[in-house]
Amino acid sequence: MGGRLGVAFFGSKLSNLFTERPTLPEKYHNGGNKIAFELRSRDPLFLESVRSNLSKSMSSSLNKSSSNGCEKVLPLEDQQAKVNEVRKSIGTLPDKLSIYCSDASICRYLRARNWNVKKATKMLKDTLKWRSEYKPEEIRWEEVADEAETGKIYRSNYIDKHGRTVLVMRPSFENSKSTKGQIRYLVYCMENAILNLPQEQEQMVWLIDFQGFNLSHISVKVTRETAHVLQEHYPERLGLAILYNPPKFFEPFWMLVKPFLEPKTRNKVKFVYSDDINTKKIMEDHFDMDQLESAFGGNDTTGFDINKYAERMKEDDKKMPAFWTKGNPPAPATSEPVPNNDTPSSDSTIKLEDDAADSIEKRNGSEGVLPAPNHTMLTVDSSRNPTKEVQ
Repeated sequence: MGGRLGVAFFGSKLSNLFTERPTLPEKYHNGGNKIAFELRSRDPLFLESVRSNLSKSMSSSLNKSSSNGCEKVLPLEDQQAKVNEVRKSIGTLPDKLSIYCSDASICRYLRARNWNVKKATKMLKDTLKWRSEYKPEEIRWEEVADEAETGKIYRSNYIDKHGRTVLVMRPSFENSKSTKGQIRYLVYCMENAILNLPQEQEQMVWLIDFQGFNLSHISVKVTRETAHVLQEHYPERLGLAILYNPPKFFEPFWMLVKPFLEPKTRNKVKFVYSDDINTKKIMEDHFDMDQLESAFGGNDTTGFDINKYAERMKEDDKKMPAFWTKGNPPAPATSEPVPNNDTPSSDSTIKLEDDAADSIEKRNGSEGVLPAPNHTMLTVDSSRNPTKEVQ
């Protein structure tokens, strides 16, 4: 799963390169292992075919979403105006979903759609529908414990120097063939990581260890489902992805993808090799080396213990209900406090129709404003309300 998260971050379009093989030269139609081998050997014919397919895929994706391009800073008052438009179009919500729809949360969806109100509204409505049906906040350790046994994904007991939650992933430790089970555990880990974010942070770190990894650990089906869940329902949650000792063919893929990505997205991915002093400095820049696991060049030799980890997760599970039963979401704060006059009622229903969003689009026309490079837009003013905002 960890490897799939790494692949998923590059975008679901990459997985199409492994499945839409008729667009490649005939000699490359014999499976993923052959493709990876040829890519690793830098075969010019193959790379040109991949480059062409990737360009077409990315161009198509850009036409559907305005998430790429030069970034601009949107004034705070304009941010809040767009947040209010999204909130109005969604309508009143049941308690849990109203807590989820904090201003900070809505801002993430707007940034993911470059402040296009109609697209962000649709994206958020899809997530609200998914959360009401999938109920990710109700997943408990006992349900996913079997998936966690090998330590393929776990929340570390340390944070990075910015205070961000760290999810450790080890794709070669995959122990399940159940797509449903793997995705369920992924969602549990994401919800747990968010639960443990400090008040001033809304993004996390992925630390992916590729020791022992090979292509047999990748399922295109699971990769696509992983990409869908993360991209559509957890936008703007990734602050940094460190690929530790990745296979050599990952970097050529990354070099092909980079030109299509925003600078802030490109900067989220770091390649680190244990035998490269220059890249090892990345770990020192981001982590306290005394806390970092020895597997990543740190000084902590404790290692993963499933029994101790299970106890930690059970304790976190006890916190989850309170996290989602705080009543109305706390008012967010920017450099100037922003009031929130929309008070959803507990017996309200989700408004999932797109009529309101369509009317917004008609009023505003095409949204051409691009996201600000900083990821924290609206945060909680702890002096006004000590309760942590559900981001």
